[in-house]
Amino acid sequence: MTERPYPELAPGQLFLLRHGETEWSRSGRHTGVTDLPLTEEGERRARAVAPVLAACRFDLVLSSPRRRARRTAELAGFGDRVEVDDDLVEFDYGAYEGLTSDQIHEQRPDWDLWRDGTPSGDTPGETPAEVRARVDRVIRRAEPVLEQGRDVLAVAHGHVLRALGAAWIGLPPDGGSRLVLGTAGVAALGHEHGYRVIDLWNVQP
Repeated sequence: MTERPYPELAPGQLFLLRHGETEWSRSGRHTGVTDLPLTEEGERRARAVAPVLAACRFDLVLSSPRRRARRTAELAGFGDRVEVDDDLVEFDYGAYEGLTSDQIHEQRPDWDLWRDGTPSGDTPGETPAEVRARVDRVIRRAEPVLEQGRDVLAVAHGHVLRALGAAWIGLPPDGGSRLVLGTAGVAALGHEHGYRVIDLWNVQP
């Protein structure tokens, strides 16, 4: 049997995996509803995750419906087990879809995603509180599996997974601003002495 990765971690972890690189993530453009494929480098790094997570006994594998997330799950070895969860979609960037932070700040110098959310455009936009409600539902879906000492994997996007990490440890909705998760980055959320903790964060394959 393959040795469990990170053997110091007890079973019952909520693992997070951000999708691999896309053209827009590489250039810093906010990508919510736009359904982009992975770049060649994004596919390579998604494959590199497979041996890292191969020994985990995931009883539940969730993915955002966006193809960049589903393809990452497939290349990481979980394509036949994925359950799509719409709550794992990225922030709805509304009028800011496709823009970089620098471009947004030209229009609105004091804008902060984690404080202000996004205005409506072709889509309604979203507030940090609305994203918190979504990731709380993901956590509630995972909890019965985690309580049995089984692992759960969630494959999604940078900002929504940062929001999930913040929710796990009880930070307010803007707490995701303190957590950075690179493309194809892995995190593990667990427990210690009755507290929810971050065991691993932004581990790169």
